Amino acid sequence: MLGASAKKASVKGTMMSASIAPQPFNQRKRLLVVQGLSIAAIGSLLFSRPGWDEASTLHELIEMTGFVLILVCIFGRLWSILYVGGRKNTELAVNGPYSITRNPLYLFSMIGAFGIGLMFGSIIVAVVLGVCTYAVFGMTARKEEAFLLGKFGPKYEAYAARTPRFWPKLWLYHDEHQHTFSTKALRSTFFDALYFLAVFPAIEGIEYLQVIGYLPTYFWLF
Repeated sequence: MLGASAKKASVKGTMMSASIAPQPFNQRKRLLVVQGLSIAAIGSLLFSRPGWDEASTLHELIEMTGFVLILVCIFGRLWSILYVGGRKNTELAVNGPYSITRNPLYLFSMIGAFGIGLMFGSIIVAVVLGVCTYAVFGMTARKEEAFLLGKFGPKYEAYAARTPRFWPKLWLYHDEHQHTFSTKALRSTFFDALYFLAVFPAIEGIEYLQVIGYLPTYFWLF
């Protein structure tokens, strides 16, 4: 009887441990929020125009800076996914971009969001998009950190102590000579990057429709 009771208690303890085991953050929630922000941003841009003269050198410089930041975002995300694709939440990535920041994918996405605002020709839109994505990714990163701490324990705690959450410390960079990566994850990230590239013709198309009078302009954004 004692053996049966001990066995039941062991099984119960195992079930309780499984029920409180750390679970990875549901990325679908983050994606829904980011998609909602994107739709809201596009909707507002349909009826607004940059405050700068669209033929001015300043406007062109702002747009070009935005385009460069979008390229940085695309290549940065592709670089980052080589180190974590297919292994996220199962292995702790600490090399390459993950040696200088704990969330390089989110960092490059924020750079891309800021670049989208500049592509529109507005510093205000760039700042708003940058702040909003920072808030979303900051919340997501904290949720993920709780999971990773529960899964990897002291190993993650030591990694987090030396590596910043977002803003990179370049002097911490280190890497290994060889890596394996998921071609599926790389391909998926590449197609996701096309979303950022599609912004350029979309914004140019909106500007054209505004110039010829098909879209009304209700306000200007500097």
